[in-house]
Amino acid sequence: MSGHEVGLDGGERATFRPSGPLRGSLTPPADKSISHRAAIIGAMADGPTRVTNFLDSDDTRSTLAAVARLGAMVNPEPLNGMPDEFVIEGVGPTGPRSFDRIDVGNAGTLMRLLPGWLAGVEGGLWRMDGDASIRQRPVDRIARPLAEMGAQIEVTDGRFPPIRIDGTSLEGIAYELPVASAQVKSCILLAGLGANGPTTVIEPVATRDHTEVMLAAAGADIVREPGRVTLNPGPTLSLDEVEVPSDISSAAFFLVAGSIVKGSEVVIDRCGVNPTRTGIIDILRRMGADIEVEPQTGAEGEPIARITVRPSPLTGTRVDGAEIPLAIDELPLLALAACFASGETVIADAEELKAKESDRIAVVVDALSGFGAEIEALEDGMRIIGSGGIRGGDVDSHGDHRIAMLGAIAGIASEQGVTVENMDAAAVSYPAFQQDLKRLVVPVQSDSPLAASSSPTQSSIICHFS
Repeated sequence: MSGHEVGLDGGERATFRPSGPLRGSLTPPADKSISHRAAIIGAMADGPTRVTNFLDSDDTRSTLAAVARLGAMVNPEPLNGMPDEFVIEGVGPTGPRSFDRIDVGNAGTLMRLLPGWLAGVEGGLWRMDGDASIRQRPVDRIARPLAEMGAQIEVTDGRFPPIRIDGTSLEGIAYELPVASAQVKSCILLAGLGANGPTTVIEPVATRDHTEVMLAAAGADIVREPGRVTLNPGPTLSLDEVEVPSDISSAAFFLVAGSIVKGSEVVIDRCGVNPTRTGIIDILRRMGADIEVEPQTGAEGEPIARITVRPSPLTGTRVDGAEIPLAIDELPLLALAACFASGETVIADAEELKAKESDRIAVVVDALSGFGAEIEALEDGMRIIGSGGIRGGDVDSHGDHRIAMLGAIAGIASEQGVTVENMDAAAVSYPAFQQDLKRLVVPVQSDSPLAASSSPTQSSIICHFS
């Protein structure tokens, strides 16, 4: 049999064989961080907000369902898929409806941002919960500053969901983040909208600023200075329109693939390049990657660009300090790229990775070492000795969408291929990931068996690239 194949066992298990070059262009899914914020801030606003290019994923559907439960109207209402655009009718000054339970599914951003809105709504009562994975993700870092503002908030075992929120009057505070986190910063700012007096968040290092950009566009009285942002309560929000750019965190999988798979040339179109999100580009370039960024005309406040990536010899580097928040979601991919580099790469100051959908330090180290990489876990990161490639093997995503897609990229760049258990976790942020990857791969000749064998109880689907 000629040509290159990928064997997919249902949606749960996928085998990704070593591939030929990746060639072509794609527009990644809409930005997940901005989509969450468009839904939440649109729901808080007075009047309609037109949203275009909203991400259709499990997490963002959880956010839309949550704001609808709170009284916002989404028109047209999503049924079997998100429309290209829709309108959110916000609740405005009347505030959200009180419900006993809000299901966030697996959406960590929703779990950490929404309490900022609800905590200051006097008389409201909510209990926020989610799936088994979300119950392992800490929320004490939002509970502490909200409590300082006067919020009545209870978390399980002092740290985890479910969360109980009894809405009450809040006071503005000046809060210095102990750990850089855009989600904690955003939660505090949303709470500050209804607080008495100004609210200031002081950051140890810069984090993504999508909340500040959107609040300013909605008319909030927000003052941004180096290392801090202050919000003065008062103005009613009015967010007329939001165009969500493509997600650089989703594009990052193809940035790394295009950098390590020989003969590749991948063009990523209309990608968000907010400078608080482009750490992956800066770090890959420092390692020697061939990446071109061409600005495009895009949404107000959020820069976008066409990005072209080609393979180039990579060398190891150190990633730490102020770079970590600019690439926090892409650090597992940088670890994979480091396996194909020469020399040592160290990722430090990244303890936040332990609080993601999985413990991404432990899971990435276990996965890449299983693929034959020389890698060790550090207390706050990992250390990789690059050897120019990896052998391949098996990995369980542990329900973490980024680990699932990491396994796929590792497979096509490996010597022997990678089988990913629970590949369907990718739907959380990138439902069409496998189709986009398949479309870019150029067929290669191989004398080895191409299709993975499957057990009699599995439904095997063979997706041909040729």
